[in-house]
Amino acid sequence: MTWTEAQSYCRTYYTDLASVRNMTENQKVLAMIPGGFLPWAWIGLFRDSWKWSDGSTSSFSFWKNGQPDNNNETCVAADFSQSGAWEDWSCDMERAFICYGPVVPVSKKVLKVKFENKKNLDLNDPAVMEAMLKQLKQKLRAQGLDDNIKLSWRKQADGKVFHKEDKKTNKRRRKREEL
Repeated sequence: MTWTEAQSYCRTYYTDLASVRNMTENQKVLAMIPGGFLPWAWIGLFRDSWKWSDGSTSSFSFWKNGQPDNNNETCVAADFSQSGAWEDWSCDMERAFICYGPVVPVSKKVLKVKFENKKNLDLNDPAVMEAMLKQLKQKLRAQGLDDNIKLSWRKQADGKVFHKEDKKTNKRRRKREEL
């Protein structure tokens, strides 16, 4: 995407293009880039007295030697083949880009579910399990959960996810619940 398209994308789906305000942040961004990645990626710096896309300024800079070269290039890409050093580029060049967003807390919940298998399906069939996950995710979305939720089945020691409930165990459980 061009720098402007990347900025618009980041502002729509995250917060903004990445701002790199010190060497520690630069190293964090560098660590996120997978091997074999295209070397340049847009960051949020642009020439309006070199401001960040979010409107802030910073005294930190990490220009590549000979940069900025002032060839009427007003947007900045980090060169990840050169430790993330910055280069000014024409904003209409197509580049990969890096967004930042709020830190989202990650939590893991394990739930036990009980299904009635009225259609006598093999619940351990991967296609059936996938269809069930898809349906569960749709129901959770309808209740207001966002798309960032990840659902998965937990396999037991025998490699299966679902097991038929033992009738004896079920009777004992019911007796305990009645007491």
